[in-house]
Amino acid sequence: MKKSVLSILFLALIIFTTACSSDAEEETVKLGISGTDSRQWDYVSEKAAEEGIDVEIISFNDYVQPNTALADGELDANAFQTVAYFDEFIEEHDLDLVPIATTVLAPMALYSDEYTDLQDVPDGAEIAIPNDVSNQGRALMLLQDAGFIELVDDYDGLGGIEESVVENTKNIEFVETAPAQIPRALGDVDAGIINNGFARDSGLNPINDSIFHEDETAYDYLNIIAVNEEDQDNETLNRLAELFQEEDTAEFIEEEYDGTLIPTFAPLEEIGW
Repeated sequence: MKKSVLSILFLALIIFTTACSSDAEEETVKLGISGTDSRQWDYVSEKAAEEGIDVEIISFNDYVQPNTALADGELDANAFQTVAYFDEFIEEHDLDLVPIATTVLAPMALYSDEYTDLQDVPDGAEIAIPNDVSNQGRALMLLQDAGFIELVDDYDGLGGIEESVVENTKNIEFVETAPAQIPRALGDVDAGIINNGFARDSGLNPINDSIFHEDETAYDYLNIIAVNEEDQDNETLNRLAELFQEEDTAEFIEEEYDGTLIPTFAPLEEIGW
């Protein structure tokens, strides 16, 4: 009887010790995103949980708080922004944040109700482009990649049409339009450049429905995982980045988002870091 009681007590001690050890080993990572679409991170979080990493996804409704919250120590990492936005934001706000990995490209694309091939767009075509600075700069670079225009050397994406376009190869007539209005304006122009979010909201797929789109070499517009500079070598955060960049995650994103997001795992050197 005494042996039985001792055995039960010993077993209970083992279970208690194991539970405590398991709790001690589990780490929590507070990850900030913008918006409510957390599907890709839900997938990665499940993989992380198997390795004792509890990912707490915190959603913000703007593009400012995820960075300020990270800098203030309220987050361990964030994943919501492009390289171009990140570089400009940390310089303007003097923040010690760094990227540790790239994640996806949400491609901007050129759409047309009339033409199905880039080569069919005529000289003198009217093309609707965003009228805000950041999206317009990105649109101009897309038109340069399409061979329609040439921009000043070392274009940083911030200059407007007059000061940035040095050669208008196809004599494009630029129709500056509010980004959200361009999908509805396609019937009134030859083509229009629409950013990823507004295209998806309008039922357009940048891969399947466009006549030209950004690809994985659009380094300035790759999305990144950012952390505080002091945490750039943190093993847990870097492991989380590795889990995102695994092949099965890429396959999940391609299938779940039907090509509207492109998994793009470029080395940090290629994005200027």
